[in-house]
Formats: sequence, C-alpha cells, structure tokens
Amino acid sequence: MPIVHEFEYLKPGSIEEAVRLLKARGVAARVLAGGTDVVSELRDGLIAPDLLIDIKGIAGLDTIASDDGMLTIGPLVTFTDLIDSSVVRHEFPVLWEAARSVGSTGIRNRATMVGNICSAVPCCDAGPPLLVYEAAVQVAGRDGPRSIPIADWFLGPRKTALRSGEIVTSVHVSRPADGHGGAYVKLGRYKGEDLAQASVAVLALRGDRYRVAFGAVAPRPVRAPRIESLMEGRVLDDAVIEGAKRLVPEETAPITDVRASEEYRAHMLPVMFERGARAAVGRLAGEGPAYGTRLV
Repeated sequence: MPIVHEFEYLKPGSIEEAVRLLKARGVAARVLAGGTDVVSELRDGLIAPDLLIDIKGIAGLDTIASDDGMLTIGPLVTFTDLIDSSVVRHEFPVLWEAARSVGSTGIRNRATMVGNICSAVPCCDAGPPLLVYEAAVQVAGRDGPRSIPIADWFLGPRKTALRSGEIVTSVHVSRPADGHGGAYVKLGRYKGEDLAQASVAVLALRGDRYRVAFGAVAPRPVRAPRIESLMEGRVLDDAVIEGAKRLVPEETAPITDVRASEEYRAHMLPVMFERGARAAVGRLAGEGPAYGTRLV
C-alpha cells in the first residue's frame, strides 16, 4: 500500500535544529530514524504528521561508546550495530541476545533500538533487557536536557514519558560492577520476522541478587518486583524457582490477540522464566548455554 498522506520533509543538521523544529510544530511533527515503524504507520494511515524530521544527517548519533562501565547508545544505532559490537556482546550480553531476536536481517539493519523503545509497543524487544540493566533515556527539548529512568519511560501501549518538543539523544546502560549472567527468552510463532508472543529478561548478579522483566504480557514492558523480592539473597534452587513461578500471574496481565491467546501466554510464561533464570545463573558461573541459544 503506498503512502498517500502529504507531509513536509526536513533533514536537520544538528540536535538543536531538530528540537527547534519539534518545538515549532509540536505533535504535528514526527521524527524519522530507522523508519521501520514510522513508515509502516504512515502507509497504514495510523499517523498523519504535517512534518517528518529525518535525523539521519546529524553526526554522532550512530555511535556506541563505552566508558568505565557505562554504555552510551545513540538514536541511530541499529540492532545490527548492537549485534556487531564486541562491547555489547561481552559486557551487556542480554541486550546483545535480545538484539539478535529482532525481526529479520533486513529489519535489524534499519531498525534502531531507540526507535524500538519510542514506539513503546508492549512487545518491543529492547524493553525487558533495558529494564533489567536499569538504563536511562537521555532527551533534549525546549527546557534543556533531562534523564528519564527506563522504569519511568513506558507509560502504556505506544505511550512514553517523552514530552512534546523533546527528542532522544542517547540511552545510557550501566554494566553491573561485579559481573552478571543473564538471558533473554522470546516466544514467537516461528523463527524469523515475528513479534514476541511473550518475552522475559533475567539478570543474575553476585550475592544471589536478581532482576526480572517481562514483555508482551502487560500494557507495557514491566519489571517483576515480587519475583525479585522472593529470590533476593537465595540460591536459585528448585524450591525458589517454583515459588517464583507461582508469582508470575501477579506480575503480568496477558491478553488474547492475533499472535497468541491469554491462556497460552499464561501457560508459557513460567516455563520461559524458569529456563531464563537457570540459564542466567549458569552463565554467571561460567556454565550454561551459550548466549544466543534459543531457550524456547
């Protein structure tokens, strides 16, 4: 289906210029980075902006930088860029594992991680790993820069904490200081270009500490504080895992849609959580399946 909606197209040369355009045009403007979401929404008539602001001409937004355990990801960094980064693969392996699960090769070559979280669909693959890494989204706007914890970023389906006139400039991800193991487990209908029916990210930290997040089974990607509290300070044996699995329904609210039924999601979530948790603990110990191994 062709794009039939008419709009103005501008390509600013700096973040400051992009912010000025957003300030002037407000909700009538949309930002274009990878375009895998925006272009399809334009084509399907889901959005009808008066102005499309293409940020691909702004220098420095396509970089991945690491400094003293802090990973900085620019808004033009694609999922392929994350996959190809040795820093991401070895220091932030759950994010690397999630990047590998996104769409197809063609989608990964164009889709940006920042665009993924800005679309804020409940099944976005970047959401759960960024939640367990406790990332922060850096934005610039009419009132200057600010930092938004990823825990406060997702407000609901396709809704974020980004204000009118603001643009994301980077995402900061802190590496756990004393090492970690983790897993990203994604359930899909088939191998290849498919959105998640359900997903879970698990981080295992030294001292029997854990972080857990779910995707595609609530109005937004969510952390699991009840599960984390039950597991805190305890060796992840069979009894702890079974107790944590019983809490999964309290942390999630799956629905029935075109990709899966509520019942199927509810059935699979405890299975996915257990496999992800066991893999995370094993990887922390230098054992377990290699990162990138499919667990469901």
